[in-house]
Amino acid sequence: MRLPVANMTHPVIAQVINLATPVANTLGLDVVGAVFHTHQNPPVLRVDIRNLHQDTSLDDCERMSRALEAALDAENLIPDAYVLEVSSPGISRSLTTDREFISFKGFPVVVTTKEPYEGHFTWTGQLVRRDENAVYLSQKGRSIPIPRDLISTVQLVERS
Repeated sequence: MRLPVANMTHPVIAQVINLATPVANTLGLDVVGAVFHTHQNPPVLRVDIRNLHQDTSLDDCERMSRALEAALDAENLIPDAYVLEVSSPGISRSLTTDREFISFKGFPVVVTTKEPYEGHFTWTGQLVRRDENAVYLSQKGRSIPIPRDLISTVQLVERS
């Protein structure tokens, strides 16, 4: 499975993020990402947030949900019935969007590949960057490019 690219997301996601970002900012939150699961009935719009100053709480999710629901209703971006879920992606999670790869530059990650690359299925290192061709990790000061078409997941390493 390849890492998703921006043009594979639902067309409404860019509009949702553009609407949700200022709403989140007024609450001291940041929009980390959004997904619209249209294969469910009713469809589920999930917006992931994080608190910029402390651990993201259930109260943060509830405040954002109420404020975002009002903004979405006012804009009528999604005219049919849907379920809005606001959540925190947590510490240990997959990186998928360009924004996440930029935000978590320098963080420790584990890259898992579908088939061995240079004899390994798992690569651990500091995230350097991602481009169209590869995800780059730093291992002992050396940059390691891992081809994107071989990558299954890129996960943040949980810090203890």
